[in-house]
Amino acid sequence: MHTVLLLPYFGLLALSLAYENLALKQPTYQQDPVVGSFASLYEASNAVDGLKSDLSSSGGQCVHSSGKQTGTWWVNLTSILSIHYVTIYYMTNNDTWGSSSDYTRTFLGFSLYISNTTDRSKGTLCYKDSNYTSSTIPPVVNITCPVHGQYVIYYNERLANVSYPPDYFTYGAYNLLCEVEVYGCRPIPRFDGIKCHASCPDPYCRQCNMDACQGCKPGYQGHLCERGYTLCTCV
Repeated sequence: MHTVLLLPYFGLLALSLAYENLALKQPTYQQDPVVGSFASLYEASNAVDGLKSDLSSSGGQCVHSSGKQTGTWWVNLTSILSIHYVTIYYMTNNDTWGSSSDYTRTFLGFSLYISNTTDRSKGTLCYKDSNYTSSTIPPVVNITCPVHGQYVIYYNERLANVSYPPDYFTYGAYNLLCEVEVYGCRPIPRFDGIKCHASCPDPYCRQCNMDACQGCKPGYQGHLCERGYTLCTCV
């Protein structure tokens, strides 16, 4: 489990200068999308279009699902990348955010996963909300999760015959996401994922993150890629 940092906007801006938004314009999916005449207004891709000036349900910049027992949305980064943190902008309907809003109640209990597949159970659970109330959950959440992965998965649930805290909206789980930004590094030779521009400290490391080697160059193995071995083709 990783940490959630609730930073002021200028703090997020400063952090983002060191990383690239890997999710921007990438393929997306959402479970149980809205159908009918409003379907185009709530497409899954709205959460990675780079637009977050209108956080309303009618602005065409947010995702909205149809509210079943579970709600899943993911973005496919198209390859396994070094991720540092994820920022979620939730739908507010441009109204006062707080305990009087149903939007806060739908946000409660959400989880964030990073996985190499679309199966969240096989990935890393970055965060599971179990402490917020409708009075304390913010509309913008910054989740630090320094791992490698291809799919960033948002999940929430409102299961039948399960008791939830009184603040929770219990008439279905919704994906009300206006923007999901995934900050990290794209692969370049021997990059250090925590800095994006610095070389890995180990000369035989192919890829590293936070100064820890994540993969050795061909012909090397070990924690620091310090042991060489012979590559051969057996017949």
